[in-house]
Amino acid sequence: MLRHALATLAYRAGKVLRGAPPGFGEFRASETTRSAGQILAHMGDLMDWGTSIAEGRQAWSDSPAKQWDADVDRFFAAIARFDAALAAGSAEGEESDRLFQGPVADALTHVGQLALMRRLAGVPIKAENYHAAGIAAGRVGRDQPAARREFD
Repeated sequence: MLRHALATLAYRAGKVLRGAPPGFGEFRASETTRSAGQILAHMGDLMDWGTSIAEGRQAWSDSPAKQWDADVDRFFAAIARFDAALAAGSAEGEESDRLFQGPVADALTHVGQLALMRRLAGVPIKAENYHAAGIAAGRVGRDQPAARREFD
């Protein structure tokens, strides 16, 4: 289930990160919030943290935002490492539950924030029937399948 949750995260993140307008990394919902780029960098940190927990060596880093495409690549590389650690059986039972409630659920929240920020920036993503989406455990790369059923 946790690997499917990571695949779901990758799919939803792929949708919100793809086609972001130039300069979106600097966009803020208000002057007191993180920029879209800072949120994306944090999502990469969450995936690195999840990998470290799964491998039994919990470590946290707080990375600054970089160029948008570089941070998108970093996020998908980090989620792939996290998925590989889970596929190797690194985390089971209660630890698996805690990995979901920590880094995975937090990253899903941030995907929602970025989707809202896209709308605020005037470049919304299309709604989708996610129940019908082509999501499968292990499919965590940047190249996600096309939406099967989008709507306005």
